[in-house]
Amino acid sequence: MLAEFLDVNIVGFFLVFARVGTAIMLMPGFSAVYVNVRIRLAVGLTVSFAAMPLIMPLMPPVPASAGALVVLIIMEVVVGLFFGFLARLALGTLQILGTFVSLFSSLANALVQDPVAEQQSSVISNFLTAIGVLLILVTNMHHLMFEALIETYSLFIPGQVTGIEDMALMLARKLADSVALALQLSSPFLVVALTYYALLGVLNRLMPALPLFFFAMPIQIGLQFYVMLVTLTGVMMIFLRNFQDTFIPFVGP
Repeated sequence: MLAEFLDVNIVGFFLVFARVGTAIMLMPGFSAVYVNVRIRLAVGLTVSFAAMPLIMPLMPPVPASAGALVVLIIMEVVVGLFFGFLARLALGTLQILGTFVSLFSSLANALVQDPVAEQQSSVISNFLTAIGVLLILVTNMHHLMFEALIETYSLFIPGQVTGIEDMALMLARKLADSVALALQLSSPFLVVALTYYALLGVLNRLMPALPLFFFAMPIQIGLQFYVMLVTLTGVMMIFLRNFQDTFIPFVGP
């Protein structure tokens, strides 16, 4: 009896860790390259161990063959990837917004290594994503992510067929919503840029000899920085509300 009990719990723990650990490796605040891999592993193991009493009643019987166990683990990893990418897309709104703002402020070529996106991105995108991750942790929004991750077991029960089509559709909709929200949040910068370009065109007609590149770019960058200073608080509040709405369907109202 003791050996059977240990076997069931060990297999169940690794099944829980397959989903929870995979999601944590992609979740904002834990997936960045500046977070040590050992720390991410420790967080994944700790959350998996703490969630086991709640999840074990939903676990299927131990598979009789190694092939069935591998299939079960792959299904759990797929669910973890889905949840992790969903969280990354929610944070990606800020990176897309930063790209738009960089384009409007003529800073699109100012690229740095973004530790959150793990790729080259604009300075403004790096700045916004860093603030976004900070606010997620400060406002305890990561607790909501963990709660939603555990609640996925009520939607995607281990051992049952996973709705891959529904996952892909939800990720596609979230990507479209992130791009649309980023474009909406960048509308003040777009209005300022279009107005400035129109006035610059009139000035160029009145003073053809004026060196526009040296004259216009510092003013354009300064204007966009001023708009960012004015709108940053509201932008971040809207982002946090959208980030929260991403996980509310998992945990309920």
